Amino acid sequence: MKYSRRRFIKTLGAGSAILMLPSIPTFSKSMSIGNKKLGVALVGLGNYSTHELAPALQETSLCYLSGIVTGHPAKAERWKQEYNIPDKNIYNYENFDQIADNKSIDVVYVVLPNSMHHEFTIRAAKAGKHVFCEKPMALSVKECEEMIAACKKAGVRLFIGYRLHTDPYHKAAMKFRSDGSSGILYVQSEFGFKIGDPTQWRLKKALAGGGVMMDLGIYAIQAARYSIGEEPLSVTAQEYKTDYKKFAEVDESITWQMQFQGGHLSNSYTSYSTPANNLYISTNNRWFNLLPAYSYSGIKGMTNTGELYFPPINQQAVQMDTFSKCILDNTESDASGEEGRKDLKVIEAIYKSIESKTQAKI
Repeated sequence: MKYSRRRFIKTLGAGSAILMLPSIPTFSKSMSIGNKKLGVALVGLGNYSTHELAPALQETSLCYLSGIVTGHPAKAERWKQEYNIPDKNIYNYENFDQIADNKSIDVVYVVLPNSMHHEFTIRAAKAGKHVFCEKPMALSVKECEEMIAACKKAGVRLFIGYRLHTDPYHKAAMKFRSDGSSGILYVQSEFGFKIGDPTQWRLKKALAGGGVMMDLGIYAIQAARYSIGEEPLSVTAQEYKTDYKKFAEVDESITWQMQFQGGHLSNSYTSYSTPANNLYISTNNRWFNLLPAYSYSGIKGMTNTGELYFPPINQQAVQMDTFSKCILDNTESDASGEEGRKDLKVIEAIYKSIESKTQAKI
């Protein structure tokens, strides 16, 4: 079966569990300064905005859907009717900069093809708006640094759409390394699926910047980094292709091994042709496994002591409320622009290793 990216991530995996661990964040107006809810404008009304972010913004406590930016008048009209968005809060890509004068929009959420993240993050910052930007943050470390600098100069906050940073199962993975362990020795992280439409923008290098590594591989990089709690020192990567026509411009499947300080190792795999959805962490005396690991819902967890269970959440709603709370309370986030830059640093080293067929320093 050929899954769409959204359908695959959202629906893969569901089931019962045994061990109940309370770790679900809750938000209320009283948690923020002045009981203010932040107005969010979605830039780009593709599948993710349509089927995940807009519905999630109907469930958030600290932010709400206040505006849209689209190049399609018909989409703008449909969204206007469905979400009761006033005309003054509807923009296109040409008049986007006028958003600076709109006080009902506090945050711009960039949900565009990867190659457009850099431009619209900087334009949003210059307009004085905080930015939520989908991953990957940009196409290069240089672009990431320019985005960070622009937001800093404008005095606005920049967050990257790492929804799993607020998912309770992945928070448990982050915590696992410090819970009586003798140290993480090995991490296996894998994410892939069989991609469908051969004409979609994710298979065009000019828009995506790369293939599966930019789209799905970044999840596996993230998982290895936050499971071990360190930055990798070097990487050795290999690329594989089975369909040279479909993947003429971008990567289809990549495996890579990362070495961390202290001898920690990770092995990862990502593919647009083979299903994979797993995170496994090993120590001298314990193990932790999420399978499936990266879906929008239905994540399942198991440790050497039993199954994990957390009540289901809307990952996108919790993510946006978490970012909003950081803005309202002026607190730091572990999904900042700097976090996005670190991932691009690894990705650049992976591509360098593939090209040189040798180990690359990060």
